[in-house]
Amino acid sequence: MNIHINGKAYPLPHENHITVATALGLYFIEAQQSTFAVALNGDFVGKGDYPHTLVKNGDSLDVLQPIQGG
Repeated sequence: MNIHINGKAYPLPHENHITVATALGLYFIEAQQSTFAVALNGDFVGKGDYPHTLVKNGDSLDVLQPIQGG
């Protein structure tokens, strides 16, 4: 199984289906304290849905963090 997170491929040879929460664990090495949003194949996923939303082979996750500036 292969998924993409922010354009980077993550091969998962022993997984059939994983949740968004599990996939975020692959992306974030340390516990994430900042605010971010997640889109699965271009569709927003609410934070409460991370543990229940399945990611399938070939899916793409975008993790978007706010940018400060002026």
